[in-house]
Order: sequence, then structure tokens, then C-alpha cells
Amino acid sequence: MKKKRILSVLIALTLSIVVFAGCGSRVDRNVVPTSGQAEPAQPAGVVPTQVSPVSAPVETETGIPRYIFLFIGDGMGYAQIQMASFYLGALRSNGGVDSVRLSFMDFPAKGSTETWDLTSFAPDSASAATSIASGIKTWSGTINYDSSLTVQQETIAEKLKAQLGYRVGIVTTVNLCHATPAAFYAKVPSRSDVYGIGQQLVASGFDYFAGGDFARPTGPNRDQPHLHDLARAAGYKVVTTYEDTAQLTPADGKAIVIAERLDRARAMKYALDKAPGEWTLADYTAQAIEMLYNDTGFFVMIESGKVDWAGHANDAAATLYDILAFDEAVKVALDFYAKYPDDTLIIVTGDHETGGLTIGFAGTNFDTFLTNISAQKVTHEVFGSRNSQAYRRSGTSFEEVLVDIHELFGLTTEENAAAAVHESLVLTEWELGLLRQAYDRTMAGERAQAENQAEYLSWGSHDPLTVTITSLVNNKSGIGWTSWSHTGAPVPVFALGVGADKFTGFYDNTDIFFKLVALTDAR
Repeated sequence: MKKKRILSVLIALTLSIVVFAGCGSRVDRNVVPTSGQAEPAQPAGVVPTQVSPVSAPVETETGIPRYIFLFIGDGMGYAQIQMASFYLGALRSNGGVDSVRLSFMDFPAKGSTETWDLTSFAPDSASAATSIASGIKTWSGTINYDSSLTVQQETIAEKLKAQLGYRVGIVTTVNLCHATPAAFYAKVPSRSDVYGIGQQLVASGFDYFAGGDFARPTGPNRDQPHLHDLARAAGYKVVTTYEDTAQLTPADGKAIVIAERLDRARAMKYALDKAPGEWTLADYTAQAIEMLYNDTGFFVMIESGKVDWAGHANDAAATLYDILAFDEAVKVALDFYAKYPDDTLIIVTGDHETGGLTIGFAGTNFDTFLTNISAQKVTHEVFGSRNSQAYRRSGTSFEEVLVDIHELFGLTTEENAAAAVHESLVLTEWELGLLRQAYDRTMAGERAQAENQAEYLSWGSHDPLTVTITSLVNNKSGIGWTSWSHTGAPVPVFALGVGADKFTGFYDNTDIFFKLVALTDAR
């Protein structure tokens, strides 16, 4: 019995070393592409992996944190973070086994949270973000109402503004009334009431909003007052161009900053699809600091929302590049922390995991070929809305489509194997058959039918051709997925600064709210 206990301790210690092993250096900023057509730059040189057997002890920093950063990677679990770290390591080592730690992986306080809600072990963003923002469990789809759908909850952001006079900011890569950002300022029985959520954003009085636009700015029937007009009437400066955004100063007062170039869902583009000159999550984080800074304090929630969307589509490249962009935003907060270490708290976490991501795929056994992902030049979103639709309109032949697939994703046929980026990206006859089947379905204008089990498992609710292409890139890289939806896997918490020691351990996601309340003496 004693030997078994010693063995289990050794196994647990070994697992902790594997999860957080790495070189300790921060991500090279040049790795994140500025254009969907540019290949990620590979860090120069090969540096041996540095493995620390245990993390340094967390030092308690006393006092009330005046400047609080809460970073949420929507849909970001352990595997998503580790995939990004391993990917950078594979690039640095020319396809070898290496790890480049993201900045927050070295935070001294590390914990994990359960994410379940009253509906499911696999929650949605509305209930999960409500747990973080308000400290309650509620139904999937509900924002800041209790289980009876009659009692509203006050969020940590609202408490800090009303009781302590903190300025408050909300930054997100998705639309401003999406579930996670809404959980910090809105209260609705159903997250689908996006116009009502937008009205509550305007009424919140929060000081800075940035990222996407409102999902339905004139209501579901397009007959309501435009939310931009309502915001201006409430004293907000509404900015919709990068030029005007760059000229914004604290003297402008409350601001709603909307990215100039958005996708069809009124969200910011994926990091992989961005063109030069487009503002990034890091840019908006820097501006949030400038707009919110004051002697009393501020609270800012910064969300990378499309990590979740990429997970729903099982697009590994879209996932990891948005996580790398997320890490760049965390680095901006770290620069601020270096100036105000005695007043700052930075928390990095996820609201839930999406997609059931695994590092390892049955078809590659123990092998991974993560550098293959660098061959992908566009996300599923761009290919599906641009290429697939164009193919249908013009009747593009399968052979012509294969040329585009090679150019944009690196996949190639055996006949063209000499031009392959890597031999593992050469398609087998079986894989080519999968592509042909998906092409036929897409050209017929048909998506997968949810009631058809085989179709749903193959394509989810997505464009068959697009999702088959990204799935092949994933699998040939050694990446697997188990779901098109959310999962019940725990998510990590990383913390640095005043009160960081409170965030270690394994606890419920509602405890993040209560820990922040206790640290700030809010009521």
C-alpha cells in the first residue's frame, strides 16, 4: 500500500512537470502573423528546453489591488494553451519536441476551476461567465439571473465601480453584447436578447468598451433606435475607424471603440486573417489602460472570444493564433504590472473548454507534426465564406479546388508530393476520398443534417468542404477533437500580483468572484 502511494505521488509530480515544462522565455512577437497570407516567422536558433520540476512558491502581496486585469480565453482549456506552447516549440526546434511558454504560464499562482452550470456539466458562456462575474450557478443561456429567473445579480465590475469608484473597461474580440462580455454589465433571462443587452451596455456607465460591434444594433426587426445613437445620447464617444481610435484620449471621456474591419458576425477578425494595420487585442488592451488609468483604480475584463468559435469549428490554426494574440495582450498588462507591482492583479483563465481538443491523434499514434499548422494561411471562416461560396457560384472543378487547398492549407496529392511542405501533408487515397465527398456536398449547397449521425459527426453544422480541410490539417499535425460543442473539462487559472496567492488550488468558477470581492473589500 505504501509503495502504491509513493508511486502515485511520483506520477502526479511527473504530470505536473510535463504540463508546465518549457524554456521560460516569452513568445517572440514576430511569431504572430499580421496577415493571413504571411507565414509565421520562426524564432531564430534552437534553445534547449528548460524544465523546472516545481513552480516557485507564491509570495503573498498584501493590500487591495487597485488595478485588476481579468483575461478570459473563451473556450480556452489546458490543451489549447499547451498546443500553442508546443507549436512555438516545434517551430523553434525545426519540427522537434520543444516548448515555448506563454507569458502567463510562468505566473506564480496556478489553479483550476470547475465550470458546470445548472443545465449541464458542459456549460455555455452565459452561465459560465455569470459564475465568474457574479458568483452564482445558473441555467445555460442565462446572464446574471438566479435559477428562479427572478433575482438579478450584481457583478464584480458593477460593485467595484459603484462602491470603490473604479473605472471599468470591457474588451472583446467578438461582438460587444456576446455572452461573456455581457456577463459583466447585463442581466437577461436569455442571452438571445442581444438588443436588450446592448441597451444595458449603454446604461451601465462603464468607461471603456472595445472590440466588435453590437450584434443587432437596431433590434431583431431592425426597427429600434440605433444603439450607436443611444450610446452617444448617454455621453459615449462612439469610434468606428482605426484613425479615430488612434486619436482617442482620456479627455474624450466614456468611449465605445468598434473595430473598423469586422466579420459577418460583427466581431473582430481572427488573428490569422488580419491584414496589416488592423488593431489587435493587445492594441485595445493598451488603449484600455490609457483610458482607464487613475489614482483610485480600474477593473478591465479582456476576452479572446473567437478561441471558442474556432473550437466549435475544430480549427486548430485559428485557435492557436488567437491564443498567441491573447498572450500578446497579457504581455501589455505585464508591462503595466512592472510599473505598479504593489497595486496590480492579473488573472488569466477560461470560461469553459470548447471542442475537446487533444494533443495526439489516433492516426499519428505518439507523433505530432505541429509545424504543419504553419502551412494554413486562412481560417475556416474566410475559406468557407469566400472560397466555398465562390466555388458554388462558378462551378469550380475538384481539380481546381485542390490547387487552392494546396496553396492555402499545404495539403497535396500523391501526384504532387514533390511540392509538399512536409511529407505528412500528402493526402492518402482515403483522405482524398473524404475531400471529394465533402466537395460534392458543398457544391450541392448542403450542410450536414443534425439528425444524420454520420453527417453530424463528420461535419458538425459547418460547410462540409471547409471543415474537412481543416480536420485533415489538424489530424496530420497530430491534433484531435472530440466535439463541435463545449465540454465539461476544468480550465486553468493563472494569477500574478496583489492577492495572487488566493487563486491557487482546485475550486469552483464562482470562487473567482468571491476571491475578488474579498480582496477588494467589496460587498
